[in-house]
Amino acid sequence: MHLVSLVIPVYNEEKYIEEFLHSILKQSFDLRNVEMIFVDGNSNDNTVNIINSILNKEHIDYHILNNKKRITPVSLNIGIKSAKGEIIIRLDAHSEYPINYIEKCVYYINTIKEADNVGCTIETVSEGIIGNAIAEVLSSKFGVGNSQFRTQGQSGFVDTVPFGTFRKSLFEKIGYFDERLVRNQDSEFNHRIIKNGGKIYLFNEISIIYHPRNTIIKLAKMGLSNGKWNIYTSYLVPGSMKLRHFVPFLFVASILVGMIFLILNYKMGVYLFIFELLLYLILDIFFSFRTQKLSYIPYKIIIFPIFHIAYGIGSFFGLFKILVNRGSNM
Repeated sequence: MHLVSLVIPVYNEEKYIEEFLHSILKQSFDLRNVEMIFVDGNSNDNTVNIINSILNKEHIDYHILNNKKRITPVSLNIGIKSAKGEIIIRLDAHSEYPINYIEKCVYYINTIKEADNVGCTIETVSEGIIGNAIAEVLSSKFGVGNSQFRTQGQSGFVDTVPFGTFRKSLFEKIGYFDERLVRNQDSEFNHRIIKNGGKIYLFNEISIIYHPRNTIIKLAKMGLSNGKWNIYTSYLVPGSMKLRHFVPFLFVASILVGMIFLILNYKMGVYLFIFELLLYLILDIFFSFRTQKLSYIPYKIIIFPIFHIAYGIGSFFGLFKILVNRGSNM
């Protein structure tokens, strides 16, 4: 029996899959004790060919399974159910992993006995001025709130970690990933861990390199989708989402209220609205200046509000769809 099963959902990952595979093949952990399970969502690029061409030359046990539904939690469940390992490590093909990643995950899941899920921090890395500006926004507390793994938090117990490492017995105890959730399946599963008396441990001595969306349009689309699914996830599983997930929704709602105050010429409301916008602008500029390169600043000043507003509008879409369809066809 393999000690560790790596479960990797993939779909059209040809841009990132080669670097991902090389980061796994360089691991300090003995790969003879590892199986790799790829669950492909019917990729129509060279993802599967690249996996085969690289891993066929290596002494590692790997399998490529298929998920016609092309939904991440379905892929995860297919992979986990077929896994032979005692420990499940979920990996993301958009990422690169430090050489001791598997070693550290196995160490912490075995050492922190009360933890049902362990993981490390993320270093968001991209290319070009806009891509790197986006990476800094997604690593900023102003950008993403108090998400510890994104903002290089301290080691300790948290409410979520990226991707995650689990004992396979956990899934037999509390169930698998919720297949209703196109997004936020991690948040819901971690909520279920804590609800069942478990804990989640973040260790920060290493970081995963994560490649985010590298255009403003793609980032805005991500914000819209995340905002929508935050509302829907909270509707399906009350308590699974944290306050930080709804701050953009409240921000956009306050803008709408402020515009009503302007139309009605309600002076006190207008003053509050102006104060809010000025405060946001000050925070926007302050966090935009916390940067590695001055050239990123003007882009960050624009990206912060675009991301937040898109996120908030997405939440309104989610709320509207629930009210109209009562969540039946989300």
